[in-house]
Amino acid sequence: MQEDFLHFIWKYKKFDVSNLWSTKGESISVVNLGQHNHNSGPDFFNAQININGQLWAGNVEIHVKSSDWYVHNHEKDKTYDNVILHVVWEHDSDIFRKDNSEITTLELKDIIDSMLLNSYNKLLQSKSWINCETDFSNTNEFLINNWLERLYVERLERKSKDIETLLFASNNDWEAVLFKMLVKNFGLKVNGESFLSLANSFNFPVIRKIRPELSDLEALFFGQAGLLDNDVQDVYFQDLYERYQFLKQKFQLNNQGIMPLQFFRLRPPNFPTLRLSQLAVLYHREPSLFSDIIKVNTKEEFYKLFKVEASEFWNTHYTFAKISKSTKKKLSKSFIDLLIINTILPLKFSYAKARGKAIEDSIFALVKSLDLESNSITEKFLSIKPLDKSGLTSQALIQLKTEYCNKNKCLQCAIGSYLISKNE
Repeated sequence: MQEDFLHFIWKYKKFDVSNLWSTKGESISVVNLGQHNHNSGPDFFNAQININGQLWAGNVEIHVKSSDWYVHNHEKDKTYDNVILHVVWEHDSDIFRKDNSEITTLELKDIIDSMLLNSYNKLLQSKSWINCETDFSNTNEFLINNWLERLYVERLERKSKDIETLLFASNNDWEAVLFKMLVKNFGLKVNGESFLSLANSFNFPVIRKIRPELSDLEALFFGQAGLLDNDVQDVYFQDLYERYQFLKQKFQLNNQGIMPLQFFRLRPPNFPTLRLSQLAVLYHREPSLFSDIIKVNTKEEFYKLFKVEASEFWNTHYTFAKISKSTKKKLSKSFIDLLIINTILPLKFSYAKARGKAIEDSIFALVKSLDLESNSITEKFLSIKPLDKSGLTSQALIQLKTEYCNKNKCLQCAIGSYLISKNE
């Protein structure tokens, strides 16, 4: 028996509330279950319980066994002085407050429907890719769609906390936060952390000062990334090298702590050389990028805003040392979609939240207009059940798998709760 299952039972009244008796034979009537507390302290705050005809207001604590009260040292913690009801699966010990007054105990094991318990055990003991894999396909469409929207907002909330950390480190400079997020996401999974370490290696005002000269931006990015350390006999390379040496002295640059870049296992269009050049072109061309991003709300507008290509040298190169067939190295729409999902939408959400504005409708409209991300998680879910193929779905499914399925949080999942309850 798990304590979170008992929380679920209490929170959703999965027992006969019309005929409750304490372990001492006192009548119990639940007027208000209380508010579920997910932090430290009693499990449910501000409950109202009628015990033997007297109305009590206070907190409810839940344990598998009554003796867990002493195992957790609650008798020594004044936070638990206002507990009015102890709800347990099995009563094995009388419980007393610090003032030696006994706490009324409700035992659940003999009043829970056996089918509910069987459904819970069946779900949690599953060895499938997700616990509910055999039942997921038959789950109500309306329930799934609403749960996916909630999961997407939850994922935005999580990302907004990371943005708050970046904002604090950047002295509340939203442009600087955008820059760091864009740089990281230009590096994708393989070079994301390396690119972020590059962005953290100098202050954003350096970008503002050198932005008018594209070659200076490229020199800064390539130099800090360690890509100008080799001796390449090329006019473009030598110009960047000399510019970097000047910038390095002028701004006291240091690139010793930057993580090395990876080329291995990357398709040439994703080589860090091209991504850094494209990033430089973007910042050279867009002097007010953050303001533009906040104003824009459709994917077509974002495709136009991010319609950039690497500088001319890279038409015939993927690396500094080797010439390749001539082709313009543009940002693809699929790559821009990733930028919208991983950088722009979280940033717009956080910026609106910081100003007390609700923009969920416009965010939903934008993310639903994007194509579904193809990865192992989305592909597996879609093989189980057909779902809307949008960016919202892919982000929500990642949140579902990583934060709920992988952690066996079926009772906190709308789908898991539904499946456990439907046969009771």
